[in-house]
Amino acid sequence: MLTQTVIMLVTGVLAGALGSILGLGGGIIVTPVLTVFMGLDIKYAVGASIIAVIATSSGSAIAFLKDDVLNLRVAMFLEIFTTLGALLGAIMAGFFHATVLYFLFGALLIFQAWNMWKKLHQTKADTMVQTPDPLATRLELNGQYYDKQAQKTVPYYLEHVPGGAAVMFGAGIASGLLGIGSGAFKVMAMDGVMKMPLKVSSATSNLMMGVTAAASATVYFFNGTIKPTIAVPMALGIVVGSTIGSHVMQYLPAKMIRKIFIPVVLLMALQLIYKGMVVFN
Repeated sequence: MLTQTVIMLVTGVLAGALGSILGLGGGIIVTPVLTVFMGLDIKYAVGASIIAVIATSSGSAIAFLKDDVLNLRVAMFLEIFTTLGALLGAIMAGFFHATVLYFLFGALLIFQAWNMWKKLHQTKADTMVQTPDPLATRLELNGQYYDKQAQKTVPYYLEHVPGGAAVMFGAGIASGLLGIGSGAFKVMAMDGVMKMPLKVSSATSNLMMGVTAAASATVYFFNGTIKPTIAVPMALGIVVGSTIGSHVMQYLPAKMIRKIFIPVVLLMALQLIYKGMVVFN
């Protein structure tokens, strides 16, 4: 029992650190460890994963808010579309065959990984924003943050706000219909479509995932799939890890974060495609 608790604490620290750096919530580490290495039933692993997302968000959002890295206005604006999508996805779940969506969202994640790989090889001139979205200006979504690694204030102006909102709506549908975390899609919407800096995208994604997960956690709690003996040590480790990760992330070069992000997103894409093949068969 003691060994199991230590494993969950260590897993929590790693999941929290990676989740806060990449804006993915940490579930990608928690679920495989609990199911594959500890033999836990998948329904309890999913319940623990929801707690992992909330704990990651709680641990990292404090530091990101304090350092003014995340964009609160963007988070609240895009959360509207994620929530609407999640509600639609939950309604569709009983009527829609999920196979096509597994393949579709898996393909979208592969596209995001390719897009990030392409950004690694762009010059500074290539990545400069030329056409700020008038809607972003009207809604005051543009902002700035202090990059601790570069030691300078970086202003940014968002592009393609409607496109980013559409991706967020799709992320909500994926989350509600397939029961997956949508952190990668949130980062894809902000970094890939709206051209928000990756560090701000990751920080903002962390906050948004906590809001989304908190709503669904109530359901998991009342249906008995959240076990305190699993969730408590995991959450403690995650809060520590996410606090560390949120500070480390601000000193990492954006290129290094992308290099970490690409294989993680590819792994998530392969998992979705594999699930689609299993459901199809």
